[in-house]
Formats: sequence, C-alpha cells, structure tokens
Amino acid sequence: MKIALDAMGGDYAPQVEIEGAIQAATELNISLTLVGNKEVLESELEKRGATHLPITVQNATEVVAMHESPSTAVRKKKDSSIRVAFDLVRRGEADAAVSAGNSGATMATAMFALKRLAGVDRPAIATVMPTLKGNAVVLDVGGNVECKPTHLAQFAVMGEVYAKYVLGIDNPRVGLLSNGSEEEKGTETTRRAHAMLKNSSLNYAGYIEGRDIYDGSIDVVACDGFVGNVVLKVSEGLADAMGKMLKEELGKSLLAKAGFLLAKKSFKQIKKRMDYAEYGGAPLLGINGVGFICHGGSNAKAIKNAIRYAAEYVQANTNKHLLEELEKNGSFKDFTARAATKTV
Repeated sequence: MKIALDAMGGDYAPQVEIEGAIQAATELNISLTLVGNKEVLESELEKRGATHLPITVQNATEVVAMHESPSTAVRKKKDSSIRVAFDLVRRGEADAAVSAGNSGATMATAMFALKRLAGVDRPAIATVMPTLKGNAVVLDVGGNVECKPTHLAQFAVMGEVYAKYVLGIDNPRVGLLSNGSEEEKGTETTRRAHAMLKNSSLNYAGYIEGRDIYDGSIDVVACDGFVGNVVLKVSEGLADAMGKMLKEELGKSLLAKAGFLLAKKSFKQIKKRMDYAEYGGAPLLGINGVGFICHGGSNAKAIKNAIRYAAEYVQANTNKHLLEELEKNGSFKDFTARAATKTV
C-alpha cells in the first residue's frame, strides 16, 4: 500500500501535508510518496526527524493555484504536483492519490490520467455527513452541475458501494434528493432517475427532502452537483453559525458558564462528530483508480484521515464492487427509454 500525496496543494501547504503524512505513516503504518518541490520536502522531513519513516519524495516542478482553470491546469501544467501524483497511480507506483489543492483541477486531472470506470458516464465527488444515527454519503457535491437521469442513478450506485464497503454500512438505504417525497414532485430529470432507481437492485427508499439527510433514516443521498454543493456549503455555514451562537450564549451569565463546564465532555463529542477533519477527504467515485479531494483549509488531522480512507478504499477493492453493481443494473442504460415513456 502506497499513497501519493500532493504536498503543494491547499492553503497551508506543504507544512500541513507533511504533518499529516507523518501522522499517517506513524499511526496507520501507511507508506507515502510526497509530491512537490523535492528540495523543500526533504528538508522539512529532515527538520521533523521523519527520514526513518516510510515516506519518499517525488519531484514536481509546478503547482496549480486555487484560482486556476481546471482545463488550463491539465493542458499546460504537465509537471504539477496534482498531475504527477495521479500519474503515479496510473503507472501503478501508487495505489491512490490525495490532494487538498484546486478541487476542479484535481477532478479534471484524475479524469485525464485515469479515465472513467467502465459503465460510468460521470464520476462524482462524494462527502460524508454526520447524522443522528451515524453517517450519510452525499453525492455529487460539485463535480457535475447539470446531470442526466442516468447520471443520478449511477451516483446512487456509487454512493451505495462506498457506504457499504468503505464505511461498513450493511445494506445502505438510498434516497434521491428532491423538493418533496411525493412521486409527482421533482424535475423531469429526477422523476426519470426515480423510475430507474425503483427498478434497480439498490435498497431504494424513494424521494427524500433536505431535512431527511440528518435524521439517520438514509445512508446515501444522490443529487446533482449544483444541489449537492449548496447542501454542503449550507451545512458548513450552519454548523459554524450554531457553534458561534452557542459560544455567545454560554458567555452571557455565570450560570450558563457553569452549565457548560458540567456538559463540557458532551460538547466535545458533538464538536468531534461535526468536524470535517474526522472524515478526511471526499472520494472521486467513478474514476479508474482511487483519488481523494481534501478541503483547501485542511489541517494535518484531515490529511491523515483522507489518507486512511483512501487506503481503506483500496483495501476494500471498492472499484471492483462498483463495476459489479453497475453491471447488475446495466449502468441504467436499459431503463432510460422505459423511464422516459412513463414520464410522457
């Protein structure tokens, strides 16, 4: 097992990536290849006394900035740290690539270097969200703004496989995000996808609403990238606002402060459940290989956990199971005409 880590991506590179790599190598016994400026990375590893760990360095002379166009990054920066990391996976010199850099460029580079899995029309970015009963996988959260019904159905399969084989959820319940649970709700696209999923091998629960994401009744939420990204950003903003409101209220009186001290352990547990760093990165599902995108502001803990989930993805042979599930459902191509007829 070897993970290629883009050490030059993210807001705090390369320090955060190096710390996360050291934690992963020490605590998880995972071998890593740091990709980036070789002189800088080797110097930083030496300063931290980490030269004895299973961490190697692969030189890359270019860095993709956060504001750069994904297409430009793929075409013009052939020696970027993102590109080199995914090329290592393509050549079989690494089992997975992890990056906290430009997410669009990471997605585009993964597609260019590794291509799509057979039967996948559009790879998707998935994220794990905490619920009242555990976790839920939501996808797509930004990779595909406009989708066809088959794309949504395939997202559902990809999320189901990830939830089952990486997160360990037995027989995951799958829902299609809509503006109501009634069958006549949604758009033309969601209604056709709904018809496909009703005929699938998945444990499909039907349409769900936004409020259902967090109650724990659904394990996989399928939606297009526009809606999914809004869900993700609203959730992040709400969690941040609630934390600040709570802190403000707790500081208003001695009684509130005393109550906080008594419940401090519980507050810590809630904070841990809502901390994005616990879930590491977002897997790129549907590529012919393994890739994870981390938040640009990731800390070392988030990098370490992204590496951990990437390793678990490889160990679970997730892509093999994904191919099997898509084949079982004919990649949903067979259902397209039938669903369109029902809608008309």
